[in-house]
Amino acid sequence: MSIIVNHVTYRYNAGTAMENTALNDVNIKINDSEFIGLIGHTGSGKSTLVQHLNGLIKPTEGGIYVDGADIWDEGYDLKKLRGEVGLVFQYPEHQLFETDVFTDVCFGPKNLGLSEKEIQLRAYEALKMVGIEDDYFYQSPFDLSGGQKRRVAIAGVLAMKPKVLVLDEPTAGLDPKGRDELLDKLSSIRKETGCTIVLVSHSMEDVANYADRIVVMDKGSVVYDDTPRNVFKHYKELKEMGLGVPQITETMYALKDAGFNVSTDIITIEDAVKEILGC
Repeated sequence: MSIIVNHVTYRYNAGTAMENTALNDVNIKINDSEFIGLIGHTGSGKSTLVQHLNGLIKPTEGGIYVDGADIWDEGYDLKKLRGEVGLVFQYPEHQLFETDVFTDVCFGPKNLGLSEKEIQLRAYEALKMVGIEDDYFYQSPFDLSGGQKRRVAIAGVLAMKPKVLVLDEPTAGLDPKGRDELLDKLSSIRKETGCTIVLVSHSMEDVANYADRIVVMDKGSVVYDDTPRNVFKHYKELKEMGLGVPQITETMYALKDAGFNVSTDIITIEDAVKEILGC
């Protein structure tokens, strides 16, 4: 499933004294099976943009095209689209509400009108996909750890079998171990299912380690759209936007400034080890 964001502008409270332009002439193409990192400081337009991808927000100007079709054309099936483009909001565990984990994950596929057997099969597969053991299936979701709740909430979206999974700050509030486990699971899910993942994050390490491509937003516009290595070459510009680069990249710049003959074109610890040992 390809998604094209074509010259999209969005204004909150358009036509009023409170009008605010959240997106300004944004152009992005999301291809099948990509893992995209979407970064930008608070207020850059990231969350507004991802809510356009499954029709939760309608552009003020421009269009959203899914597999070549304008999703705002009359008669377009937005309900079907929202099943295919799954959006996981920040702190999705706040949306858990059923008496047990399994019933909560069944909620989404049940609304698709599937048979009870198919609903339960999807819920089971989704929970196993995110690493929730059978012993937790019939516990209250509110008795789980923060990381487990987060994974159950994501399983609820995965049970819809989306072709595109959009996650808005999925690691917010998790400890480093929980963050790494969740991102590893998402990477595995992408490999197993072939679904596209759009990861909204403030963590430069996360997008450097997992994304194939990074889209950087600033003041409602796309500033960079490239591979992680090429995006993080813009060290000074990212700093000026209130962003940064991975800590290991910062370290390589510090070594360079100290007189060591090392490349600053490094974004992972593995690459840094090779570079330093090769000097």
